[in-house]
Amino acid sequence: MSRFGATILDADGFRLSAEERAFFRDANPYGFILFARNIDNADQVRALCGDFREAVGRDALITIDQEGGRVQRLRAPLAREWRAPLDHILSAGEGAERAIYLRYRLIADELHRLGIDSNCAPMADLAFDDTHPFLRNRCFGETPGAVARLARAAAQAHLDGGVLPVLKHIPGHGRATADSHYDLPRVDARLSDLEALDFAPFKALNDLPLGMTAHVVYSDLDEAPATLSRIVMDHIRGVIGFDGLIMTDDISMKALSGGLAGLSRSALAAGCDVILHCNGLLEERAEVAEAAGEMTQTAQRRAEAALDARTKPVDIDISACEAELATLMGEQVYG
Repeated sequence: MSRFGATILDADGFRLSAEERAFFRDANPYGFILFARNIDNADQVRALCGDFREAVGRDALITIDQEGGRVQRLRAPLAREWRAPLDHILSAGEGAERAIYLRYRLIADELHRLGIDSNCAPMADLAFDDTHPFLRNRCFGETPGAVARLARAAAQAHLDGGVLPVLKHIPGHGRATADSHYDLPRVDARLSDLEALDFAPFKALNDLPLGMTAHVVYSDLDEAPATLSRIVMDHIRGVIGFDGLIMTDDISMKALSGGLAGLSRSALAAGCDVILHCNGLLEERAEVAEAAGEMTQTAQRRAEAALDARTKPVDIDISACEAELATLMGEQVYG
C-alpha cells in the first residue's frame, strides 16, 4: 500500500467540484473533515462522503466536530440538539457516566448512518475556574478522575457505534485563558502540577487510536506551542504514553503564527503524524498537502492501526437508549 498523504482536509460545499476531486486524487489525504457548509440533508451527506472516498479510491476516514452544545455541525432535523457536555454531566449527577455513554452512543449512531466514521470527541481537558469560556462548558469535569472516567465512557460509546473517537486536546487545554482560535494561550503551571492534573486524563486514555494536539504553550516544558514542540510531543509519546495517531488541531488557527507550509513542516518535525487543515481555499489546501507530503513509516503504522479499530456497530435499541437517557436526565436531555 502506498503511504497516505499526511493531511486531513475539508471541502467547500455540498458535493466535490471537479477541481477538488482531482486535487484529492493526487494529494491522497489520510482523511477528511466536515463542517456545517457541507451539510444539507442525509442523502447529500452520504453522497459527499462517497465523493471523498471515491476521490482517493479507499475507505478513507471522515471526521466531524459533533460534541454537542455549541460545537455540533449536524443540527436538527438531521441530528439531536444537545446541551453542552458539562451542563449535561452536572444535570445527570450520579448517573453522569451512563448518561454520557448514551449521549455519545446516540451521536455515533447518527454519524454512522451518514457515512461519517470519526468524531473529534471526547475532550479530556480539565475545567478550571478561569478556563476560557470557549472551552469550559465543553469539558467533562474539574478533576482528573472524573474527566478520565467520563471521557472513557464517551470514547467507548463511539467505538461501540462504529465511529473512531479523537481524544483532544493533548496534553490538556483546560488552563488556557485565551481562545486558541484567535490567540496563543500560555500555561505557566509547574510540570508537576500539569502531570498530576491536566495530563492525567490523557495518560488514562493513552490507548485510544486517534488524538488531537493543543495549540498551547506549556512554559515549564518549552516556549513553543505543543503542536510545534518536539519536547512536548516527546513527552506525550514517552511520559503520557499515547501511541495513537496524532493530528494537529487546525493548522490555520490564529494561535500559530507563520505560513501554512512552514507550520505544517514544523508540526510534522515536532512529531505530529497528520496535519489538520480547515476552512481554507483550495490553493491553501494544496500548499499544506505539498508541505506535508506522505506519512512517515511510523505515522502510516498508526494510521492503519486506527482504521483497523473501526468495527461494525454493536446493535442497540435506539428508543430504549433515548428512554433510559430521559430517565437519567429528567427533562434536561437536549439543548
